[in-house]
Formats: sequence, C-alpha cells, structure tokens
Amino acid sequence: MARVDLDHIRHSYLASPRSEQDYALKEVHHTFDDGGAYALLGPSGCGKTTLLNIISGLIHPSQGRLLFNDRDVTELSTQERNIAQVFQFPVIYDTMTVYDNLAFPLRNRGVPEADVDRKVKEILDMTGLADRAGKRARGLTADQKQKISLGRGLVRSDVNAILFDEPLTVIDPHMKWVLRSQLKQLHRRFGYTMVYVTHDQTEALTFADQVVVMYEGGIVQIGKPADLFSRPKHIFVGYFIGSPGMNVLPVAVEGRMARIGAQAIELPGVPAAPSGAMQLGIRPEFVRVGKKGMPVVVRRVEDVGRQKIVRANLEGREIAAILGEDEEVPADPKVVFAPEGINLYASSWRVEMGT
Repeated sequence: MARVDLDHIRHSYLASPRSEQDYALKEVHHTFDDGGAYALLGPSGCGKTTLLNIISGLIHPSQGRLLFNDRDVTELSTQERNIAQVFQFPVIYDTMTVYDNLAFPLRNRGVPEADVDRKVKEILDMTGLADRAGKRARGLTADQKQKISLGRGLVRSDVNAILFDEPLTVIDPHMKWVLRSQLKQLHRRFGYTMVYVTHDQTEALTFADQVVVMYEGGIVQIGKPADLFSRPKHIFVGYFIGSPGMNVLPVAVEGRMARIGAQAIELPGVPAAPSGAMQLGIRPEFVRVGKKGMPVVVRRVEDVGRQKIVRANLEGREIAAILGEDEEVPADPKVVFAPEGINLYASSWRVEMGT
C-alpha cells in the first residue's frame, strides 16, 4: 500500500484555462495516509471523479504533482502506478467464467496457482458468487457482474491503492449494505489504501475513516463522520450530510446574541471577529418542539417510522425539527435551539465561538 500525496493539484478540461471558473478541480493539496479508507463525497460535477482519475492516471493534471510514498508518479501510466480501480459499471470478460475473471489479475502477474485458488475462493465467498464460480460471466445479472468487477479490485494484495468510482450503483440495496460491511472488514484486516467516490452520504459515512466533502471543484472539509455531522465547516457540508440537512438561518449577531426577525437566540459563545453575511446553522436533531420558546407555524408533519419530521416556519424561514415517534406537536407550537447544536457561519464558513 502507499501514502498518496496530492501536491497542489488542479485540473481543467479546457486547453487554455483563464480563470478559476475554468477549472473542474480547484487546487487540492492533501495527503491520503498509507492504509487509510477515504470517501470522496459530493454531488455530480463537484470534481470527485476527476480527482480519482488523476490518482489512477486516467487523467493528467493541468497543474501539480502526484506522489506515492514520496515517489513522483505524475507522468506514470495507470499500470506503472500499480493501482486497482473499480468503475461504476462492470468491466469484465464475458467469455470467461466467474472464477477465471477473478483469477486473471493474479495469473497475469505470475502468482502461484495455489495462492490464486485461495484468494479467488475468498473473494467468491465474500461476494456471494461461490455457486456461480464455473459459469460464464455473460449470463449474469448487472449486479452480479459488478460484484465480479469489485472482486477483481480486491483480489490483489500488492497494489498501492484501490480506487472505487461509485461501484455499488447497480447493486440492490441489501447487497450494498453487505458489500459495504465486507469492504470495511477487508480494510481492517489487510490495511488497503482505499479511495471511494460516491454521492451517497450513507455509503461514505459507513465506509470511510475520513470523508472528503467536495463542492464546486474544491474540498470544503475532511473529517470523521461525527465531526462532519456536529461541526460542519461549510454550510454545504451541513446541508449535504444529514436527512434532513442542517437548518440555515440568516441572523444579525451582537455579542452572544443572534437575532432572526423579532426572535433572539443566545449563542453558546462569542463569535471570533465575525464578518460578512452571518448565518446560524442547527441540525433538526437539536431543534426542540414544545410549549416554550420561539413561536412557529407548522406546515406539515412527516411520519417516517421511528421518528417524525416537523416542517415549520420561523420568522418567515423554513426549518425542520425531528421528534420521536411518540412525541406530539402542541396546539401552539414553539421551538428552542439546543446550545450544543448551534453553529455560526460568516460567508458560508464556520466561525469559532469563544467563552
């Protein structure tokens, strides 16, 4: 496995980029540690697949360098970089059996047949394909073919990194959960360096030790799932992670008080030198609905099983709150923001608050 250093990487699909807006990938300067499990998370067009393909060698960056264990591999081919990549749609040999598809990368490298057999059988068991080992891949379903493609990425133990580009798109929901769990187990067992691209927050948060949240071609936050949830550094992170996402309200700040319309909210601390447009962010989990607090107008209540999502209006702004399945909305509802859930933002970036 390898440590991957992204040394001031930028990329534009234009021949002569002239402005920052011409870059599909803004400047990225970061290290993926040897043996780390990372997820590149963000919406379509945010640059995550571009970054993955730069790591693999399918794209040459417009600027910057890529290093594996301090070795500059920017000019090396994908094969020379010794990585495995699993794509969104299956890439397999239809005329080969399932077993031979999985064995091919190992046999191609001269691995002894006994080791090939041991490793292939391990992957067959992991993917649930053991009963189809002798069948040709042509007749399999799309999700079965993708499991072969996934297995081919995992069968080798000599790679510098394993890269996944939304590999579970065509796999049914239950098998997605199973394979995510198995990928996590494999990572813990063998310590592969893994980089996983997805737009699905559940996939990212359950797979990765570190989630790299991307937005408009740049990285806005890197952190553990708990940090992204409780302390989003950028408003986009709060909005994109969580269901529902973080409530964001424009406020005027004076000392420890934030005001929205006629309502005043006490902050957990004094913001450090706030400037620009100020916004308060609070997740629905920290909005308490009861008989005391700021008056709201409830628009609707969504029963989603073990909890209820209350959609309400506070001083002309839409907010969401989460209630337990047995909790009721009062006739004259009011809300209180739990102090531990309050975040403050200036021009979309989080502001630290002191005592």
